[in-house]
Amino acid sequence: MAHWFHRNPLKATAPVSFNFYGVAGSPAANKICNDLRTTRARLLEMFTDVTCNPEIMKNATDAYFSLLQGFISSMDGTTQENKMRFIQNFKWTDTLQGNTPSAQQDAVFELVSMAFNVALWYTKFASRLAGKENITEAEAKDVHRSLKVAAGIFKNLKEVHIPRLITPAEKGRDLEPRVMDAYIIQCQAEAQEVTIARAIELKHNATLIAALAFETANFYQKADHTLNTLEPECSSKWRKYLQLKQHFYMAYAYCYHGQTLLASDKCGEAIRSLQEAEKCYSRAEALCKEYRQTKGPGTTAKPSEQLFFLKLGGLIKNTLEKCQRENGFIYFHKIPAEAPQLELKASYGLAEPIAFELPPLSEQCSAEVYATFDLTKGAKNDKAKPKEEEVKPVKEPDLKPQKDTGCVVS
Repeated sequence: MAHWFHRNPLKATAPVSFNFYGVAGSPAANKICNDLRTTRARLLEMFTDVTCNPEIMKNATDAYFSLLQGFISSMDGTTQENKMRFIQNFKWTDTLQGNTPSAQQDAVFELVSMAFNVALWYTKFASRLAGKENITEAEAKDVHRSLKVAAGIFKNLKEVHIPRLITPAEKGRDLEPRVMDAYIIQCQAEAQEVTIARAIELKHNATLIAALAFETANFYQKADHTLNTLEPECSSKWRKYLQLKQHFYMAYAYCYHGQTLLASDKCGEAIRSLQEAEKCYSRAEALCKEYRQTKGPGTTAKPSEQLFFLKLGGLIKNTLEKCQRENGFIYFHKIPAEAPQLELKASYGLAEPIAFELPPLSEQCSAEVYATFDLTKGAKNDKAKPKEEEVKPVKEPDLKPQKDTGCVVS
């Protein structure tokens, strides 16, 4: 299922040296600065390393964040702000705003920006893994888990860390509530897609599949609505993707709801439900075309070329024809003018974000070492400010399409 998911680009950042010119007043303080530089550089490398897996990513993330917290957490047992929090300037681009960076002299800004990229990496890892030919059950579980981990990181940043920023995010930037909500909801919706594919594969109850598809379609609609007040040039492509997925899963919901109705001898209502499924599917096909033609950030997914997409069209057609035959021979039910109101609630299979927690503070960051950082020693070096570091776009690895077996999980 390569090219099934839309992915916005990774955030890019300027290099950070953590050279504090005399402020670090002990060998242990200097070592913290050196380790911050190397662990940051390693974590950035992992974002584009195709051999990186969740375990490697977690280790690289923990190594950097355990040290970075030494510049954020209170180190003297009081509620006073960490004296090192505002010493270093950090620059980051945004996923929807091209290569124009935002800059803040705040270690919390660095924490949330880097963690945002970690969450994006989990979504890209899930997408790459889902694109493998003949994906195994264990790999499908990794896809499902990675999307829930990403949702948990985005949720934690929005609720806990972003509110701590002194300078709030500008409109359309990654850290503002509408964009954060869209990422959280999209991750949950995509995790539920894995559940739906699994339920279909194992021929689970049609009622359950219809309910899961309906809930997933609602997630996509909610994500789309959170972006409707953003500037169209940066959000239109992403929104087209969310809309096509919404209509695709509404088609699934009406199709499987039609099967449930037929099994309950409600053939006329079943026909009307399947006719609505046809309408939703046709709209999804049209939106696939619009999505491909819309300019905007991110990779272009190709869902209408996937067997998982194409199979639904055949399933709707065959089920509708079966219902019409049964109605002509057995039931002779009148077909309602209005489509059935879907009020389906899934009892199982809903994807909840996996809670994200920062690693414990590094043992290197003791109160004694913290005391050896002296901010007054940095003033004499003001004239020797380093040159402005350029923010270069991240070169992401290509996602090579593989033979599509039409199976997201097996």
